[in-house]
Amino acid sequence: MVIKVFLASLSGSTAKQQDVVGFLEALKIDYAQLDIASNEDNRMWMRENVPGEKKPTNGIPLPPQIFNEEMYCGDYETFFEAKEDNTVYEFLGLTPPPGSKEAQQAENTQKLHNGSGTEEHLDDDTTKKEIVEAEQNGDAHIAELEEDDPDKKAETDAQDDIAEEEEPAEDDEESRKPAEEEEQEEGEEDRAEDELVSEEEEEQASEED
Repeated sequence: MVIKVFLASLSGSTAKQQDVVGFLEALKIDYAQLDIASNEDNRMWMRENVPGEKKPTNGIPLPPQIFNEEMYCGDYETFFEAKEDNTVYEFLGLTPPPGSKEAQQAENTQKLHNGSGTEEHLDDDTTKKEIVEAEQNGDAHIAELEEDDPDKKAETDAQDDIAEEEEPAEDDEESRKPAEEEEQEEGEEDRAEDELVSEEEEEQASEED
């Protein structure tokens, strides 16, 4: 494939034409200069093959116009934009050579595109795995925290001891209630017996009299 650059040797836009030619030479891209000022066939071919939407309002495209064989690439404005974006090879319909900025840029874009879906999938799997492990190892995690913080472990042990001491205290209080009631009942029985004995003694004393 040969890049065709249509120029006009008598044109007032020679600076733009030289910019295109100089950049192609710097990139070592093969091209052919076709002068439309001195060759009517070149002028007619360029006018006929520039797409209608790319032509100015008067219908006459101005040089430089760039083609890849029969394929239209663009004019100076689109070439300049591609130059600024490091996409000249894409603009010309060429494959960027290995090691060029455009090739590295395309490679990075491809890696980013391919890696995004994989990274998202890995993140989902990793999250699920972390949740399961967190649920299974919850007690172990608490134990590790207590080992790392001795004061926290001592506080937890003290709370457990207090809870154990409070529970028997309630049991003792409940067990004391029946014992106190039983002692009260026994005391009342003893008093009743003493009163009965006193009455009997009084009766015996009255009979002797």
